Amino acid sequence: MPPLIDYTRLWEAVTQAPSHRSPYSLHGPDHWRRVERNGCILAARTGARVHVVRLFALFHDSRRENEGRDPGHGKRGAEFAATFRGQLCELSDEDHELLRLACIWHTDADHHTDPTIGTCWDADRLDLGRVGVIPDAKFMSTAFGKEIADHGVIHPWLHLAEPYLGDAS
Repeated sequence: MPPLIDYTRLWEAVTQAPSHRSPYSLHGPDHWRRVERNGCILAARTGARVHVVRLFALFHDSRRENEGRDPGHGKRGAEFAATFRGQLCELSDEDHELLRLACIWHTDADHHTDPTIGTCWDADRLDLGRVGVIPDAKFMSTAFGKEIADHGVIHPWLHLAEPYLGDAS
């Protein structure tokens, strides 16, 4: 049985929380939605825990204090995610730890062998085009992430996200 997660209310709570973000932030909600979509696409083939990947997309950059170098933003995002546990989000201890590690290390580590953490990081890195950086397969953790990066665009695989995002606004 999948965990109980109220994605709609979580997104509302996180996007309405005070932050530095402008409506067009490079690391804001538009980016989070693309990371969520990318993660769902990847999870279709990587075996990642989709609910953890979707939560990573929402929280990984949610507590950034600026748009540049921001040490500790992933840890702050993980701590913020923990405040919703047991309220809008029921996660097992194992899933919570995967989310915590994925958020904390997403900018400071290169690769991860865990399929869920690797999928989270690849989903984020596949959105580097928003800042003018072409995603590079050598920085991907999963074989599917590498395949997409080598292809150059994610569009041929968009249909893979549809089963997971029916509740996304």
